[in-house]
Amino acid sequence: MLPKEYLEKLKAKGLTLGSVESLTGGLFSATVTGIPGASKVYRGTIVAYSEDEKTKLLGIKYGLIAKHGVVSAAVALAMATAGLKILNVAVCVSFTGNAGPDALDGLPVGTVYLGIATSKETKVISLQLKGTRNAIRKQCVQIALDESIKLAEVL
Repeated sequence: MLPKEYLEKLKAKGLTLGSVESLTGGLFSATVTGIPGASKVYRGTIVAYSEDEKTKLLGIKYGLIAKHGVVSAAVALAMATAGLKILNVAVCVSFTGNAGPDALDGLPVGTVYLGIATSKETKVISLQLKGTRNAIRKQCVQIALDESIKLAEVL
């Protein structure tokens, strides 16, 4: 789905959007805010790239990270859920993963977890993407647009 179409659908339903980004480093936010009128829907992003920032800004417990790893479904879900509350939005997407160039904590390049939280449902999508660092990040943004609108449609 194109970002403009995505925002139009959310706006038509009166829904707000936020994001919590790690491996995408603000790319989702930049993509969405590149659309004129995005401010009618998009409330903001939290870029929490390091473990410390995930705990300080989002309140994710060190124990959760220690148990599952920073690149995990559990952390992606915690990020999306925290963002939903902190940003006070109807839909929040989160991104954690390894865009390369090297394996991270034994996880291959392209391992990504996308979290999606709404007031009615939460979901984590596990991905194994291919390509360069930037190609992986762009794929994450596109998949988030495509998948999060499905949850938003039932709100």
